[in-house]
Amino acid sequence: MFKRILAALAACALAVPAWAAAPLDGPLTIVVGYPPGGSSDRIARLVAERLKDRVGVAVIVENKTGAGGRIAAQMLRNADAGQNVLLLGNPAVMVVAPLVYQDPGYDAQRDFRPVSLVSSYQFALAVSADSPMRDLPSLRQWLKANPERFTVGVPATGSLPHFFALMLGDEIGLAAEVVGYRGSGPLISELIGGILPQAIDTLDTLLPQHQGGRVRILATSGAQRDPALPDVPTFREAGVDLAADGWNAFFAPAAMPQEKAERLGRDIAAVMRDPAMQQAVRAANLAPVSADARQTAQELGAYRQQWEPVVRRSGFKATQ
Repeated sequence: MFKRILAALAACALAVPAWAAAPLDGPLTIVVGYPPGGSSDRIARLVAERLKDRVGVAVIVENKTGAGGRIAAQMLRNADAGQNVLLLGNPAVMVVAPLVYQDPGYDAQRDFRPVSLVSSYQFALAVSADSPMRDLPSLRQWLKANPERFTVGVPATGSLPHFFALMLGDEIGLAAEVVGYRGSGPLISELIGGILPQAIDTLDTLLPQHQGGRVRILATSGAQRDPALPDVPTFREAGVDLAADGWNAFFAPAAMPQEKAERLGRDIAAVMRDPAMQQAVRAANLAPVSADARQTAQELGAYRQQWEPVVRRSGFKATQ
């Protein structure tokens, strides 16, 4: 989905244009709804380090954890027009939570302005390294003969891997029994131990385990093969018409003037075009994306059209 954004901006110059020369009127805070060290925190800090030179002020990352990122979103919702604050959001907060919680504490489309997409990531289907299943076609054949064994572990109930597992079941014509774990750690432990037959998680989480020979990734969810896994097919290459991804993006409070939000979108997009930045993001097993506010809004609209029907059809509802 994000390839066309990169293509559209590939020819843009890296020089700082005249409208970006004036500094902001005070420090910029980036709010992250997850603890330090995770992929969301890492991408936020990579951007902050490089963004400060473009906006002319200090850029501070603040981890406001709790409620799966919703506490941070609620904090941004309540920001006033004079605050220089952005949220690093993802689909769990901006797409899934508004559908599965009766009251997440914000309206994802009304309370925020999309500013800039910065990274995307794939999902992957994996089995234990000891599993006799060597590829997705053999797994599909076995599951058709043993449909009661189509149990898929995911890192959390109601997560994107959960709904991706349901999408996979729809595509292959089998009902998946999705088992939610309390994070990727216990999920991977039971997959490695052979307790769990199949698992779906983000590719950046499963990749080190695959490279270490502890699990075997059978397919990835991108439109093209991941450069780190040239021998692993995409789902479509393996015969399943399925492609999906996740993302990290910056959002401004709706109270922020549109001109300022758009200016920050252009600044962040320029940061993301820098080759050194792109290399740093890829080193974190994520794909760099450069997009301004308008392009970000368009891509998020397309993303909602893909995922919202899946979430609604699942009937899943979360408790507060």
